[in-house]
Amino acid sequence: MQAYDVVINGGGMVGLALACGLQGTGLRVAVIEPQAQAPIAPGDTPALRVSAINAASQRLLQRLQVWDDIVALGASPYQGMEVWDQDSFGKIAFDGHQLGYAQLGHIVENPIILQALWRRASQLPEVTLITPAVISKIAWGENEAFITLDDSRMLTARLVVGADGANSWLRQYAHIPLTFWDYQHHALVATIRTELPHQSIARQVFHGEGILAFLPLGDPHLSSIVWSLPPLMAEQMSALPEDRFNAQLAIHFNLALGLCKLESERLTFPLTGRYARDFAAHRLVLVGDAAHTVHPLAGQGVNLGFMDVAELIGELRRLQTAGKDIGHYPWLRRYERRRKYSAATLLAGMQGFRELFAGSHPVKKWVRDAGLRLADTLPGAKPRFIRQAMGLNDLPEWLEEPAALTD
Repeated sequence: MQAYDVVINGGGMVGLALACGLQGTGLRVAVIEPQAQAPIAPGDTPALRVSAINAASQRLLQRLQVWDDIVALGASPYQGMEVWDQDSFGKIAFDGHQLGYAQLGHIVENPIILQALWRRASQLPEVTLITPAVISKIAWGENEAFITLDDSRMLTARLVVGADGANSWLRQYAHIPLTFWDYQHHALVATIRTELPHQSIARQVFHGEGILAFLPLGDPHLSSIVWSLPPLMAEQMSALPEDRFNAQLAIHFNLALGLCKLESERLTFPLTGRYARDFAAHRLVLVGDAAHTVHPLAGQGVNLGFMDVAELIGELRRLQTAGKDIGHYPWLRRYERRRKYSAATLLAGMQGFRELFAGSHPVKKWVRDAGLRLADTLPGAKPRFIRQAMGLNDLPEWLEEPAALTD
């Protein structure tokens, strides 16, 4: 039986970031992951799933010493953002240079982030990657959890972390209730080549039945799209012949980047909001999608998960230094309170924002268009909005110290 201090169920981006962040604390860490990480081959086509990494998450990844590796593999900075309502006067634009930032964030393919974190974790003496492996059962003891893997290996842990995604096995095994709601939208993702260069600007348009975002990639004419649509419309768009899909895409995007050409397959998946009743329990903590999922309209899902990790790293370091039991629920409640508040605030804000921009009722359209115009022109509004979007108002104490941000 192998004894660890922290066992993380899930070797995705969030779980691996936590493992890397605990190096140097003296805690013995194990990561349980069903699938080993496959290396990215040079010249691979862009992955369909990408993340908009904000400044707060970049700072975390820098502290974990993986950011340079991510940049080397491919991170596309964006210097501006534009949001508008179709067929109306409502629009807001952010220019990073005018606001004093070299960039507002980076678009990074998920496999790139995962590979950089996997490389780092595999090199750390205090981290053990157990893969391929699946937890089959857990017995919760007073002082430790007893874990049995699917191959009958047994482990013990003072703290078990659920980083196993939206359909978390660990959350369900621990009988933690989940509040969830169907956004009644599916996301369609694809890689698109545009006639005009994107100029490193992230763009998002609201149209009556959906939300369409173009996220700039390294090639000035390539973008990753996330198109949030009602399920039937998403299915129809996914099944359209390529030339008709290209035409519909350009029309819904107001030809902002000229003609569009599909450069990949189209992938669709349902959008569901989730919020676990508890983020912590006796010898258990939930992080990332295991604790919450949010609509992708603001691109904050992975950033919310990374800030869970940053907060938990800080708490576990503090508890370990103070000689306290890292799995004792009363000591974990500070993490739970802070992260539940951040998640609930973002979930509520995104739900309200989505409701406001849904449909084409004349009064609602006028209100949102006026609101966008006011936000675009009101002195001092943009710096506050962009600082929030960059995650700089939600930093744990240990990440608040200035750190150089690299391109």
